[in-house]
Amino acid sequence: MDEHTAAKRDAARAALAERDAVLVAFSGGVDSSVVAALAHDALGEAAVACTAKSETLPDAELDDARRVAEEIGIRHETVEFSELDDPEFVKNDGERCYHCRTMRLGAMYDHARSLDIDTVCDGTNASDPGEGHRPGLRAVAELDVLSPLLAHDVSKEEVRDIAREYGLSVADKPAMACLSSRIPTGLEVTEERLTRVERAESLLRQWGFEQFRVRDHDGLARIEVGEDELDRALDPEFVAAARDHCEAVGFDHVTLDLHGYATGSVSPASDADTEPEADDAPECDDSVSEVTNVFETEYPTR
Repeated sequence: MDEHTAAKRDAARAALAERDAVLVAFSGGVDSSVVAALAHDALGEAAVACTAKSETLPDAELDDARRVAEEIGIRHETVEFSELDDPEFVKNDGERCYHCRTMRLGAMYDHARSLDIDTVCDGTNASDPGEGHRPGLRAVAELDVLSPLLAHDVSKEEVRDIAREYGLSVADKPAMACLSSRIPTGLEVTEERLTRVERAESLLRQWGFEQFRVRDHDGLARIEVGEDELDRALDPEFVAAARDHCEAVGFDHVTLDLHGYATGSVSPASDADTEPEADDAPECDDSVSEVTNVFETEYPTR
């Protein structure tokens, strides 16, 4: 780590040390993990990491959050709520992430108050504000959340450098958007759609893919994997497994996007998101539209 990054890290940690206690909105992704590590260094037992559990959070991500909190040594708690209780979220328009983050951070503040903690922190970093359509950041500002990485100009790459210094296993973890980001804009978010996406993506985890999405086009599963993993996705054994598994969890057809994984891959140009980390959930501004204009290979289910 260079001296410039180290100075930013020290400034962020010193700012956290000025607080009596903090609750960190914690996804287990690299940004919120670095904030949790800094807070734990600065405040010890007065720092708490908190993960919001809802239908849009994959169980595997919650397990990862618990594991990373243990790595850091920070106290970890969960709160539960349902985005599906809010019709504005369910309708899945361009403001979905605003409604989601407002609810999540509201749950964080409620839990913080129950612990007599006044400050809620998140992992927004200095690279986030300039990256496309980011309605979730408006909620962060409106709720007066403390963003120490943003306040001290720590970029995404510098966040990863700090994570490596702490020896965090998530230092190079790819972004993982919340499950609702797999549903095209304008198509309602339902528990059925969220569940089949999560179950479909479990197969890609089992096969060892690192960067992936299963987009739910109302019954058609569109699989995206990182460009360097496309060859593996074309393996006949994986093709057969993906076809059978996706059929079993409720999809009618399965396609592989030959463009590979891309954030907001088919969002309207004016609403293209660049997939930030949601801090109290996986990265969430990775929306998709109802129409795709990419070449796809389709494997019909049996």
